[in-house]
Parts: sequence; structure tokens; C-alpha cells
Amino acid sequence: MTSGLRSEKQEPGPLPVNCQTEVEVKHGVGLHARPSVTFTRLAKSFPCSIEVAVNGSDVWLNGKSIIKIMGARIRKGSILRIRADGILAEEAIRALKGLIERNFDEEKKHGRTA
Repeated sequence: MTSGLRSEKQEPGPLPVNCQTEVEVKHGVGLHARPSVTFTRLAKSFPCSIEVAVNGSDVWLNGKSIIKIMGARIRKGSILRIRADGILAEEAIRALKGLIERNFDEEKKHGRTA
């Protein structure tokens, strides 16, 4: 599992970037409905393409599609590879990885502590 972000800048400056990271899903029940909606909503807020592969699969899913993310049945312990291509790709990867690492902020929403 990689802890950092890998970037391949295509051109200098704030132009399109390709980057990828891996993160382990630690949420108790994985990406069920609520975390999937939170993930895809955040992904849609970025103007770049975002794709997800689960547990080393070579099948890349549209990270902005609630149907694809929920349909993948991502469970606790799954390793997600997230890649983004385009404007704000690095920010998108950083935000999505942080969301997963924070358990989709569900503890804050429901008044529970970790």
C-alpha cells in the first residue's frame, strides 16, 4: 500500500495532471449507501476524471457514478486505487483519500467518537 501521491505533470503550471494513490477502507461496513453517496458527491465536485479500482483489479470504475461505486460492493479492508486525470487532479486525490481515511466523516455526523 502506498501512502503518498504520485504525479506525472503533463505541462508546467496549474494545468492538467495525472495522479494516483491507494487507501484502505476501514469503515465498518465498507462503502454502503451513505459513504458511497459522500464519495461520489465529493468526486463530482472536481472537474477532472476520477476512477477507482478495487483490490488490485485492472477494472477501473467511474468514481463519480453512484451505481458503479455501490455496485462494486467495497467492503472493510478493501484497498482502493484512486486515479484522477485533469485539472485539480492532485486536489481531488488528496480530498478523496482524506475522506476515506476519516471514515467518510460519519462519526462527526452521528455524534460518535472513534
